[in-house]
Amino acid sequence: MTPPRVARAAASALALSGLLAATACSALSTPPTAPKAPITPPSSAPPRSPKASPAASSVLTEAMAQAALVTDADLGEPWTPSQGVATWHDGVLKAKADRRECQRLLDALYADEVFGADAQARAVVGMDDVWNEAQMRYQVLARPPAEIDRTLAWLKSLPSKCGQFAATTATGAVLGVQVAEMPLPEAGDARQGLRVLLTGQSPDGAPTTLTLEVAALRVGEDAISVTNGGFGDVQTDATQTAVQLGAERLTQVRKQGRVQV
Repeated sequence: MTPPRVARAAASALALSGLLAATACSALSTPPTAPKAPITPPSSAPPRSPKASPAASSVLTEAMAQAALVTDADLGEPWTPSQGVATWHDGVLKAKADRRECQRLLDALYADEVFGADAQARAVVGMDDVWNEAQMRYQVLARPPAEIDRTLAWLKSLPSKCGQFAATTATGAVLGVQVAEMPLPEAGDARQGLRVLLTGQSPDGAPTTLTLEVAALRVGEDAISVTNGGFGDVQTDATQTAVQLGAERLTQVRKQGRVQV
């Protein structure tokens, strides 16, 4: 039989060893150097407004497009604000081509939609040359750059694909159509110019020719189209001035728009 004093000593030893073991496990599971979560004091500063996204800042607004237009005031005499659509618009351009690949050109000229029917015209202005009875239409459009470049490539192909073809007007008159490339000033990022001649006969049998100068440009993420035409003299220098000045103006308007965002 174990003496009482020896039993109490053994029990004390067991209790002490259990306490040391528990302390050791606690020390292994929670390192003394573990960092404490920082306490962030509440801020009294007002929240910052989110910055405009690049997509939002690149949108051409109606006001920007209007500001980028070239008007009769820029071209000077003999240009005045247009008094309506020219009479030759329906009488000549509303015609049926004898070749399917050339019909798209006539449709685009008649509708004044060089960049396609789904291109949204942001701003349009018409101007009349009162000396030569010509008319100019100037447009600034919002259009994806890749689609603009496809249109420019199509226009560039027309002198070889549709250099000469015939077309019949709504009144039955037969026209001979010629399409040639027209040089443009180095304006914008990409450009293409055409000169289209539509030759027929007047009611008294005299030969008549409608001359149309067509210019299309890509300026950054936007597009410009210019048509200048008439039965008399068509001022090529006015077309080129509109192209050069228009590209510079649209570029400047775009820079100002980005600064304001």
